[in-house]
Amino acid sequence: MRADATRNRAALVGAARRVFERDGYVRARITDIADEAGVAHGSFYSHFDGKPAIFAAVMAEVEEEMLHPGPALNGGDADPVAVIEAANRAYLEAYRRNARLMALLEQVATVDEGFRKLRMQRSAAFLARNARAVRRLQRAGVADPELDPDLTSLALSTMVSRSAYAAFVLGDPPADIEPLAATLTRLWVNALCIRTSCTGRTLWISRLPSGAGS
Repeated sequence: MRADATRNRAALVGAARRVFERDGYVRARITDIADEAGVAHGSFYSHFDGKPAIFAAVMAEVEEEMLHPGPALNGGDADPVAVIEAANRAYLEAYRRNARLMALLEQVATVDEGFRKLRMQRSAAFLARNARAVRRLQRAGVADPELDPDLTSLALSTMVSRSAYAAFVLGDPPADIEPLAATLTRLWVNALCIRTSCTGRTLWISRLPSGAGS
């Protein structure tokens, strides 16, 4: 029975994602979600107490994908420019895959206090992750040590997330990922003043690929 319950819950969350992407949050109905999942309507309430709860479950899965889309921003022996570029590209690809749901979260958060808090928690997780990354780069001696890591994370993370929103939610057609990732990476590197620690403080910026910011 526990395995069946687990499968039914997963089926409902997957179905809810498809229904929300198709119909939007306001027009999505619990009966449609149950039908899409292939479960009895009444069984929905064995797992969720309403539409907000299952939307939160869907967004929890999306948040996990968005928060851990690719390589961490580490210092040490890794080429920081290559790592930042890979992380930016992975984030943009994850955002593009989830663009419809990210748009819904923005909309629902403006009218629902619970989802406003969810939106703020999601933002706080991204800011904390990137602040840790800035500190690691500073400790490795490859980023400007005078920058405040928390404020730097706020500025750079907001730049990336709002760029993704403009590119994949508002953009028609959506922007191309490669030049956008290259441009955002160039801005990250310039803002952090990323340099090598072994070649006379030579700027790494020359190692960036060409893109829209060239």
